[in-house]
Amino acid sequence: MSPTADDHEVEDHAKGRIISDAPLSRPVPVALRYDPDFDPATVRFVFPGNIEWSFPRALLETGMRAPIRSGDIGVWPCGRVQTVVEFHTADGVAVVQFDTTVLLRFLKHTYAVTASITP
Repeated sequence: MSPTADDHEVEDHAKGRIISDAPLSRPVPVALRYDPDFDPATVRFVFPGNIEWSFPRALLETGMRAPIRSGDIGVWPCGRVQTVVEFHTADGVAVVQFDTTVLLRFLKHTYAVTASITP
């Protein structure tokens, strides 16, 4: 969903692939959300079951070019067209691979919204 002049929130949808020790990865739908009124520096990834991870937009952007980790989130490029996001909890680690173009489009939408509300 692209942002509109009346709606400053961004919600894009992506298909991630959960990477595990199993021979095949598992697809998972992810809502990519951004609300500058809530926190202009934060993006949110929402997984099925309403499991939500919030982290700095800059972490996502930097991690698509070079490995980076902050707290419970790690992001790094995987080849030329994939990006991996790693989520750490007390119960373990979830590793999810995304098409980089989907994440770039999402970031572009977030910056367009930010520019539209700048006085």
